[in-house]
Amino acid sequence: MLIAADKFKGSLTAVQVAERVTAGLRRVRPGVEIEALPVADGGDGTVAAAVAAGFERREVVVTGPVGTPVTAAYALRGDTAVVEMAEASGLQLLPPDALAPLTATTYGSGELLRAALDAGARTVVFGVGGSATTDGGAGMLTALGARLLDAAGAPVGPGGGALASLASADLTGLDARFTDIDLILASDVDNPLTGPKGAPAVYGPQKGATPRDVGTLDAALAHYASVLAATLGPRALELAGRPGAGAAGGIGYGALVGLGARFRPGIDVLLEVLGFAPALERASLVITGEGSLDAQTLHGKAPAGVAAAARAAGKRVVAVCGRLAIDEAALRGAGIERAYPLSALEPDPARSMAEAGPLLERVAERVGREWL
Repeated sequence: MLIAADKFKGSLTAVQVAERVTAGLRRVRPGVEIEALPVADGGDGTVAAAVAAGFERREVVVTGPVGTPVTAAYALRGDTAVVEMAEASGLQLLPPDALAPLTATTYGSGELLRAALDAGARTVVFGVGGSATTDGGAGMLTALGARLLDAAGAPVGPGGGALASLASADLTGLDARFTDIDLILASDVDNPLTGPKGAPAVYGPQKGATPRDVGTLDAALAHYASVLAATLGPRALELAGRPGAGAAGGIGYGALVGLGARFRPGIDVLLEVLGFAPALERASLVITGEGSLDAQTLHGKAPAGVAAAARAAGKRVVAVCGRLAIDEAALRGAGIERAYPLSALEPDPARSMAEAGPLLERVAERVGREWL
């Protein structure tokens, strides 16, 4: 049995999901051979998944999304690093009543990337998702040596809102090491930087942005891209429309335009880095899952990536989840033969989340009885 599930957001980490499923399986099939490979798609939990797969956890103090210091972690194995921007600039770092949609900065994400390079990384998987920020990666670029100035020649302030005053950009001071490494932008979203499907419109509200804030941020990011185009040429505007440019409040754009990153679906990258293929080869059944199996799952989320790889290898897949919001036909289309939601045992969402661990063990017992 291979357990390759993502976190149940708000309830269990991917590591805890694997532990609970293992406990439930062994309760009904004590002799079953189980391999756990917690997975992630680039968002929060990516570093934890890498550490569970054998990477070394490294910690560094960086600038948080509102300027206060935070302790952030990245993962390192050999010369490959896994950096999770949510560790430095994530929404989970701010209390719900203190979000900062216009001023939150990705400066700490730049510091985290620099720490990975200082540790000798030559390949960096940059997982982007779960951000508190909508600054187009401007803070990150500034931390790495860029100069973003207003009309008076002073540095623009933090956050996406301040980019409305951007008059010039000087990227010549960017850390030169980025020209010699492989920086992989790993994300589960393919939004452009601006517009109806851009970062402010789609993700701004969950970061506290009002409709007026969304308009402000969208205009500021469009202006930011035009100023960068004046410095770097028309390619800067072309990159703003690329898939992934709008990831994590536009930090994807900053990585593409300033750091030479290449975009890849997060789950595909993480499965490679975590060693999924050899683990899959050893498995007879794969158990994947996440907190909510819904329409978004089918568009690049971890369970869909796991199921696609397993189906290509001729392996059977079932899923566990907190709630199930897609029908059987959609599940089978994704390569998942059956899903087992906690809501079938506890329909009250609050109680289901509070008791997710014991409920998941009971669900795993059922999987063990029906599939082993």
